[in-house]
Amino acid sequence: MTGVDPSRLDDQQLMKELENIHRTRHDTLLYGSNDALRAHNERMAQLEGEYLRRNPRRLVSASRTREGARERGCVEPGDA
Repeated sequence: MTGVDPSRLDDQQLMKELENIHRTRHDTLLYGSNDALRAHNERMAQLEGEYLRRNPRRLVSASRTREGARERGCVEPGDA
């Protein structure tokens, strides 16, 4: 594994790591090698998994749910 085990990061460090990996996502997808993209995917999943483990009752915006999208008139894949 690359990087510190997410479970060993404090909350502030975890958020900083998440912000960084999301910031670099687009460039990695467009310009990174397959190995770089695979490593990025794995690290992002580890960090996001740790965040979700620590925050099982995080605030979820109603507009970010399927029902909320339907109310806005957004078409979801498979609905068209």
